[in-house]
Amino acid sequence: MRVYVPLTFPALRAAYGAGELSAERGGTVAYAVTPGLREWYLSDDSEELEYAALSRAARASLRLLAVSPDVPRRRVVLALDVADSAVSFDPDHGLERESLGEVRIEGTVPMAKAAAVHVDAEDAGADVAAAADALGAADAGDDDARFTVDGADDHELLWYATQEIPHLPE
Repeated sequence: MRVYVPLTFPALRAAYGAGELSAERGGTVAYAVTPGLREWYLSDDSEELEYAALSRAARASLRLLAVSPDVPRRRVVLALDVADSAVSFDPDHGLERESLGEVRIEGTVPMAKAAAVHVDAEDAGADVAAAADALGAADAGDDDARFTVDGADDHELLWYATQEIPHLPE
C-alpha cells in the first residue's frame, strides 16, 4: 500500500539519517486511498485518488509547519510502500471530512521502503509560510485566512527520488 507521510525538513533529515521512519506513540499518521477517501472523491481513477491522498498529506505537513515556526517553510511528504498489515485506520473516523484518507503506520519503516519525496519548490516558501501562519484563523472560520491557506495548494509539490534527499535545498 502506498502511504503519504507528512513531515518537515528536519524530520525528513532525521529519518534519512537513521535509515528509518520511527513510529510515534500510537503510530505514525499518514494518508492513503481509504474507502472513505474513495467514497468522498467518487472516483475510480487510481492516480486521481493517490493525488488526493498526497494533497491531504501536504495539508497535514502545513499543520506541522504551523506548530514548528523554526523549520523551513516548505511542505514535505514522504511516499512509502508498506504492507497493508502495517497500516490501520478507523473507518468511522475516516468518513469525517478533515480526516479523509488518514491512516496510522504501526511500527518502524525502513527508508528503503520510501518510493519518493514530494517537496515544495523554493519559490513557494512565502506562500507556505503565510498559509502556516493563517491556519489557526482559517480553522476558526476566517474566510481571508482560508484564502491564504488555500494559496499554498496553488503550489504543486515537486517529486524527488529518495537518493536526492541529502541534496534537497531547505
